[in-house]
Amino acid sequence: MQLYNTLSAEERAALIDEAGKQRLTLSFYAYAKIEDPKKFRDDLFIAWNELDALGRTYVAKEGINAQMSVPAENLEAFRETLERYDFMKDIRLNVAVEQDDHSFLKLTVKVRDKIVADGLDDDTFDVTDIGVHLKAKEFNQILEDPNTIVVDFRNHYESEIGHFKGAITPDVETFRESLPIINEQLKDYKEDKNLVMYCTGGIRCEKASAYFKHQGFKNVFQLEGGIINYAKQIKEENLESKFIGKNFVFDHRLGERITDDIISQCHQCGKPCDNHTNCENEGCHLLFIQCDECKAIMENCCSTECQEIIHMPLVEQVKLRRGVKNGNMIFRKGKSEKLKFKHSGELSDMPLAKAGNDIPEAVKPKDIRQKIKIKKTLLGKAEHYFVKAGIGQFLIEKDELKINDKIIISGPSTGNQELQISQMFVNGTEAAVAKPGDKVTLALPFRIRLSDKLYKVLD
Repeated sequence: MQLYNTLSAEERAALIDEAGKQRLTLSFYAYAKIEDPKKFRDDLFIAWNELDALGRTYVAKEGINAQMSVPAENLEAFRETLERYDFMKDIRLNVAVEQDDHSFLKLTVKVRDKIVADGLDDDTFDVTDIGVHLKAKEFNQILEDPNTIVVDFRNHYESEIGHFKGAITPDVETFRESLPIINEQLKDYKEDKNLVMYCTGGIRCEKASAYFKHQGFKNVFQLEGGIINYAKQIKEENLESKFIGKNFVFDHRLGERITDDIISQCHQCGKPCDNHTNCENEGCHLLFIQCDECKAIMENCCSTECQEIIHMPLVEQVKLRRGVKNGNMIFRKGKSEKLKFKHSGELSDMPLAKAGNDIPEAVKPKDIRQKIKIKKTLLGKAEHYFVKAGIGQFLIEKDELKINDKIIISGPSTGNQELQISQMFVNGTEAAVAKPGDKVTLALPFRIRLSDKLYKVLD
């Protein structure tokens, strides 16, 4: 009975590319009473693994929360695995606006205490006593009502790049923080205001709606299916989008565009930008907004300190991290004193620019950072990594690679790893020179990925 992944992410990506079949990125959730989450988890893993379904799923005694990548041809069979359970009959599957065959590269199903951490310890709180669901058209209409208060129940790094106009956007890093803040802020409006809420796919505001009903709010509403379903409906029904900007998503895309409005700034230079990245330094991994220019200058790093670290030998980087118990501080989302243009909390509804358009010179801040860039030329790309042997294979697409050349292997997860060639095999034979069209294998002290690029450092 297989209850684990037998392929690495790189091997899985290669198989997906080889198959050439469309995959769908989707999400769903359901609150219900699950008596044995462990058995439920095992049954799902076995069924989904047979359908080549990948993704990240949490199950708990209160229900299920899933983000998945499923072959389009297996979608109905996948739905059948859900509808075996009464509480998931006719469940809504939120299909992403933008598709990416590599959105998830492994299957993870974990048992948790709760599918959405809320910090609550109240046996009288009924998570299934929820507010009124609103479809996109109804949601747009209630937003026009002056008696409506709309609240974004996502975190600051999500709402910063996109939100509904006029929404309260709490400056929080977790859902559990937002509940008492909003409860205190709106305590005088329990009787006479429409409390309208939304989140990415609906799961957080579904629990929030039950919580605020429990707190005595009379008129509680929520966006059915969250921003993902809203984007789908406004497109199908040709409705005006009251949401502006990008919707943050929790796969490697980190966002899908709903409107062309760019409402946030590069955290390093202030240029209009809404592209998130993770700091290249594995000991930092900070999530922040970074424009293409800063990405090139700073090499995907959030600071010059992190930039210096990624150029250290990998062994030295590991030494720096050893024994340092940063915990969640390593993965804090978008908050650091080093980010000069970070904004949180009450955000503007005014676009700074439009996606796809050149940024006017008048709004381009001067680059205050000085950095000598390493001169390099692109040679080719990674094709495979042999895990047990620790060997990487590359296809040389242009220029030559020779013994004693200095190279950089670069990628979002790999970072920028620099080393000098002392031995290489070209098309299976040890050689001193590789030319365009050749396949080169190198012994490497680190793992590479299929998206990695191979550069030669120039003098």
